[in-house]
Amino acid sequence: MTEVHGISVDIPTPDGVADAYLTRPADGAAHPGVLLVQDGFGLRPSLRAMADRIAAHGYTVLLPNAFYRHGRAPVLELPELIDPVARPEIFQQVFPMIRALTPDLLRSDAAAYLEWLAAAPQVADGKVGVTGYCMGARLAVLIAAGFPGRVGAVAGFHGGPLVTDGPDSPHLLVENLTAELYFAHAEEDVRKAPEQFAQFDEALEAAGVRYRTEVYEGAQHGYTQADTTAYDADSADRHYRELLALFDRNLRA
Repeated sequence: MTEVHGISVDIPTPDGVADAYLTRPADGAAHPGVLLVQDGFGLRPSLRAMADRIAAHGYTVLLPNAFYRHGRAPVLELPELIDPVARPEIFQQVFPMIRALTPDLLRSDAAAYLEWLAAAPQVADGKVGVTGYCMGARLAVLIAAGFPGRVGAVAGFHGGPLVTDGPDSPHLLVENLTAELYFAHAEEDVRKAPEQFAQFDEALEAAGVRYRTEVYEGAQHGYTQADTTAYDADSADRHYRELLALFDRNLRA
């Protein structure tokens, strides 16, 4: 595997400074940029490892702390193995921070992240890729729809909610996408709300988006996250294959 070099960086935003993790191949060259959008549990070692794995394939990956307004990472005190069912108090901490990340704040933050990537010498010229997990999958769509000139590929894994009653619902904004999209849903999630995922696909089809959505059979919500009880190694490996193929198609000259 290609050796990577990861460092902590600070990104100025209109509301302060977002701490982030930046990782890239250790060859000193500039590589296509990728923005990795966290799940609800925040920036932590397992997400840094995911960023490193993507970087080893030839990308410069930026992983910001989306909860920076609440403190530098780690914002949450988490057990070594996260079991959301056994630890419901974790969500009592997470949900207020997720709700506080309004569409206006997300757009402001995303603009800062994308501007930072555009100016970074470690990042090659051209569009970037965005990949998100859980809440980050929803945010990835909003970022790609809000900055279509900057995003060439967008992926989401065990994401939600993708269809809401609000004006910022991802399914209402997909007509703004110019990127190719790949979404991989957990079978467990689809069983709970099949109509939501069908409606998301219908919106993509109607908007003429280049896309593919799949359901990973037997997968639970959170299947990519190695520090949770939902982790599934086979599904996680499949996610990397599809994600990297998407980025290779769209981000390399």
